[in-house]
Amino acid sequence: MSWSEKGRSYLGLGSVLAVALCTLWLALAGHLDLYINPRYSVFTIVLAAVAVPASIAGLVVVGLGHGHAHDGEGRGPADADADADADADADAADDEVRREREHGRRTGGAARRTGAALGGAAALVTIGITVAMLVLPPATLSARTAQQRSVDSTTLSDATGSGAGVSLLGATSVDTSQYGVKDWAALIRQTTDTTSLVGKEVRLSGFVVPGEDGSFTLTRFVISCCAVDAQPVGLGVVTDGTVPDEDQWVTVTGKLAANPDESADARIVIRAATVRKIAQPSDPYEY
Repeated sequence: MSWSEKGRSYLGLGSVLAVALCTLWLALAGHLDLYINPRYSVFTIVLAAVAVPASIAGLVVVGLGHGHAHDGEGRGPADADADADADADADAADDEVRREREHGRRTGGAARRTGAALGGAAALVTIGITVAMLVLPPATLSARTAQQRSVDSTTLSDATGSGAGVSLLGATSVDTSQYGVKDWAALIRQTTDTTSLVGKEVRLSGFVVPGEDGSFTLTRFVISCCAVDAQPVGLGVVTDGTVPDEDQWVTVTGKLAANPDESADARIVIRAATVRKIAQPSDPYEY
């Protein structure tokens, strides 16, 4: 293995070690659910637990392999002197051989420096990522991300709403007290007749994505696998009071009503009776 290959191995193994350590720390601190769906937590923790000793073993193996050189790579002045003595004793060395040896010595030195630089970079990556995860507080996805990904986009899979919930449209005996933002958004999207929803009472929590003219979108992120694939869903809220700040978590109570803005894509909004500020819940996502 050349020095440049060893350097790349250092960098790769160091990155794996850093990610594995951070994953285990998030699990111990109870923050792993901020990044992945809880149903994958055990699998992720097991993989991270295996990756830590495996990457450390790999780093050790790569380190112990430094003493081996091939085809003149990594040869130092002592090697050159020993070879020169042997050539002198055998009286078989010529100018071409000496030039090749000198070239190997120069390229070997450059490879060693490259390997050392990549090894140092691997160490910095490992330490930097690990320290950042320990020092910086875990963060959830924000209103800005929701706007970038289009809140309640029509491309959002219908799987985000339960089929059982959709079949209950128009039923007056259905208990909707446990419905979340995702469920109501799916119901509204999947029916062409929303009149049966008008007047239904709701009490929902989410964060604020500001709108216009005293309105905002009550938003939650739905995670299928991890934060990378999180999709925002939301319900428009019309209030006579002050619109809370962007990203503020709130609990909204009120009734579903026809959207007064007939040009808007959303046909149903919440006519808020109260909008109460709350702290971000320990599990801010829906699944």
